[in-house]
This record gives sequence, C-alpha cells and structure tokens, in this order.
Amino acid sequence: MLVDNVYQEEHIPGQWERFGRSFRSNSLSMFGLWCLGFILLLTILSPWLTPYEPMAQSSNLLIPPSWDPKGTVDFFFGTDDLGRDILSRILDGSRLSFGAAIIITSISALIGCLIGVLAGMTKGLLSSTLNHLLDTVMSIPSLLLAIIFVAFLGTGEFNILLAICLALIPRFIRSVYVAVHTEVEKDYIMAARLDGANDFYLLWNSILPNILTVIAAEFTFALSIAILDITALGFLGLGAQASSSEWGAILADAAELLYLAPWTVILPGLAILFTVVVVNIVGEGVRSALNAGTE
Repeated sequence: MLVDNVYQEEHIPGQWERFGRSFRSNSLSMFGLWCLGFILLLTILSPWLTPYEPMAQSSNLLIPPSWDPKGTVDFFFGTDDLGRDILSRILDGSRLSFGAAIIITSISALIGCLIGVLAGMTKGLLSSTLNHLLDTVMSIPSLLLAIIFVAFLGTGEFNILLAICLALIPRFIRSVYVAVHTEVEKDYIMAARLDGANDFYLLWNSILPNILTVIAAEFTFALSIAILDITALGFLGLGAQASSSEWGAILADAAELLYLAPWTVILPGLAILFTVVVVNIVGEGVRSALNAGTE
C-alpha cells in the first residue's frame, strides 16, 4: 500500500501511560491493588454479605473458628462472649474503620492541598508565618491532636471522624506547601514566567504534575494514620462504644478474652494489620510509578 510519508512516526507515551506501564510491571503493587479492591468491595457490600446481624446475640457463646476442631462452618470466624458472629461484625465494622477513613482522608486531602497550593504560590510574611505555624502543629502526633479535638468536641463516632479529619489537614498543607514552594523556585518556572505564562497555567501544567508523587505518598500515609487513629480511639472508648462493630471497639470489647478466646482479638487485629499493609503497598507502588512517569 502506497503512503505519502516514508518515515515511520514514533509513538511517545505520555506521563499517565508511563505510569500505567510502570505500575503494572510491579507484581507486588498489583497484588496490593487487587487486595485493596477486594477490601473496598467488601466494605461497600458489607450490609448484604454479613451472614448474621452484627449486633444479634445468641446462645452460641465463644464458638471457635471453623478451622478449629471444635468450630463449625455456621460461624466461620467463631463467636464472642455474647454469641455474636465475629465475621459479620468484622464485615460491618469495615464501613466504620476503612470506609470512614477513606472519606475523611479525601476531605482532608482536598482542603489541605487547596490551602497548601495557595500558600505555596505566595511569598513574604504570610508564607513565612504559615510555614512556622505548620511546623509547630506537625510536631504534635496526629493521634494526640485528634484526642485534643475530641476533648473539645466530645466523644462519639462523628466527633472522632471530624477530629481526625482536622488533625490530618495540617499534614497535607505542610507537604503540598513545601513541594509547591520548591517547584516555584526552579528555573523552568522562571523561564515560563518570562514567556508570559500566568500562575494558573504554571500550576496546572507544570507544578501539579511534578508534585503528584508527594500528594500520592501523603494520601496513602494519611489513610493509614486515619485507620489506625479511628481504631485507636475506638479502643480507648473515645469514639465508637464497646457494642459497636468498629474494629477498635471490637478489640476493646474482647481484650479480656485474649487468653480464653484468642480469636476474638486476633481476627479483628489481623483485619486492621492487613488493611494498613495493603494501603502502604499500593501507596509505595503509586509513588514509584509516578516517579517513573515524570522522569
């Protein structure tokens, strides 16, 4: 077949195409992504997947898991001291521990990134004051900061979610502020300004693509912190109460059964551990793939 062009056009992959190739080439990251999708699917479908009512009590007290010789398939993860099905409680609690963590982390990221970008594009006294203020706030651990907010707002599930959301916002502001401020000082930004580019064009086309790794790393780290803080406050009794199916509340309710019925503590603890590890694996894969996409 005759063609007008004798030169073969070479396809140069874009940043997102390089990101996809790099992420798919990492087997551990893909495994973590599939596990994260599975956890997210269980969280969304948990109201329809629970075999029993999570709060329903029965006469089947402290039945071991099904793989134990004394266990039964009817209660796959066994039961607690009130006869409640542990599998149903873990599935139902995923909405309070994992699902709520995603929501509050997304809200914190949206607010924190917006403020961080606006602060990073400014100079002078305002930028310096914000920098030192954020350094002071970042010196306080997020869990302690959340406990301080709970002390003012009061206990309860909604209040601890609001407290953790407020405690995570300074992390995003600080990280995005430093990343944007560093990019603004680079030579290619100055060259673009000399060519007549405005701040919005520079932000959207030059700065944001280069700080995606910072945002992705901070989001996954904040998501892990949110999961651990929700469960920690629930374990301390400041958030979800003992009868709730939130994972931290389950641990607090079953702490005294550790030696008598260890599955009532180990299984919810493994759910927390597995979720946090999977989130970190996916976050590290995203960060590495974004670095490959920007090089």
